[in-house]
Amino acid sequence: MSAVVLEAEGLSKRYGGVEALRDANFQVRAGEVVALIGDNGAGKSTLVKCLSGAEQPDAGRILLDGKPVRMASPVAARRLGVETVYQDLAVAPDLDAAANLFLGRELFHRGPLGRLGLLDRKAMRTQAAEHFRRLGVVLPRADAPIGALSGGQRQTVAVARAVLWASKVVFMDEPTAALGVVQRERVLEVIGRVRDQGISVVLISHNMPEVLAVADRVEVLRLGRRVARFTAADATLEKLVAAMTGALNTEDAP
Repeated sequence: MSAVVLEAEGLSKRYGGVEALRDANFQVRAGEVVALIGDNGAGKSTLVKCLSGAEQPDAGRILLDGKPVRMASPVAARRLGVETVYQDLAVAPDLDAAANLFLGRELFHRGPLGRLGLLDRKAMRTQAAEHFRRLGVVLPRADAPIGALSGGQRQTVAVARAVLWASKVVFMDEPTAALGVVQRERVLEVIGRVRDQGISVVLISHNMPEVLAVADRVEVLRLGRRVARFTAADATLEKLVAAMTGALNTEDAP
């Protein structure tokens, strides 16, 4: 069994009188796809926000490679190798795919041109093309603005950008929610290739067949607490639904 890369121990988070997380535990192992599932209000989004630096937990601790860390902000999380792909994608529609990959991390020419702030667009496009090739991402035109691409193509660019900069874990929040069947399959193929590169993927999804198709493990939250976890071999649709609804509690339950 591979080593634990990212772990939450006893995370709690309140928003006024609402307890979003209650001593929540979670684990991500090296080179795996782990699905994080739960009904609405289970605490999935809050847990991901805490683990990616967007929110700070009120209690508990986060460990990276077995060492306690503080995800003070999304920028701090990215510096530690943790990236997140959100549902709204956060892509720049007027820029091409290469520019989106390097958005905020642009490459500049060396020497005087670089000091003048001149971007090295050729280098960015060359590196982007190689990165897309490794992930199996095919775009109709390399110079096409993102806004001209299909929803699935935009999603694969957003995933590719996160993977380019992640060294540990990529969180993907409902990456196929608004996609058709063919586009969904292509995004899932990219997720599999990300795992094959040794980067761990946390998939947040309500699509149970999708979870069963792509995940190596499944962890279930209910009412802010982890109530079950399954390996891919043990997971069934019936078990997942039972854990989500409270009919099955296998661990961490009071």
